[in-house]
Amino acid sequence: MNYPDLSHRFDGESVARALEIVGERWTLLILREAFFGVRRFGQLARNLQIPRPTLSARLRTLVDKGLLEKVPYARDPDRHEYRLTDSGRDLFAAIVILMQWGDHHLPHPQGPPIVLHHQPCDQTAEPVLVCAHCRQEITAHNVTPEPGPGFVDLLGDAKDGVLIDDSLKVVQRRAPIDREKRTRTRR
Repeated sequence: MNYPDLSHRFDGESVARALEIVGERWTLLILREAFFGVRRFGQLARNLQIPRPTLSARLRTLVDKGLLEKVPYARDPDRHEYRLTDSGRDLFAAIVILMQWGDHHLPHPQGPPIVLHHQPCDQTAEPVLVCAHCRQEITAHNVTPEPGPGFVDLLGDAKDGVLIDDSLKVVQRRAPIDREKRTRTRR
């Protein structure tokens, strides 16, 4: 069976762009530590047991990409700590979901090594991804990928959305979205 070539869908796609910055093991572990309050180079090196040159390179990238900011905390000699920016803090959900996935699919024999205490309800958090509009849980089975405003084919034209099910058969071909109408409804 010949499957349609859908590789053009991934040119400039958001997940791929994000993985260019955070798609490396040490980078995600540095961000995890930052979420748990670790800010200083020596603490990161000790906690992660990461080679110092690797840590320096990853921190430089995270600062350059705007996920961390380098802030002085001492003079003579100059010392800095690394603080999450708004952009970096926005990755909290991704770190929590990875932690939750690891606890479920790669469990430690004695249970999760870290749990998140949800202060408002005084319980162990059990995070779920929900729709901001209806507050229902979002799963792989109740969402449909559709072309967004930045979705273009190789020629730079809007492309019909082609949706694929798990067996890789084309199950639905959507009409192109009227970009002008979509933009007006979002305002």
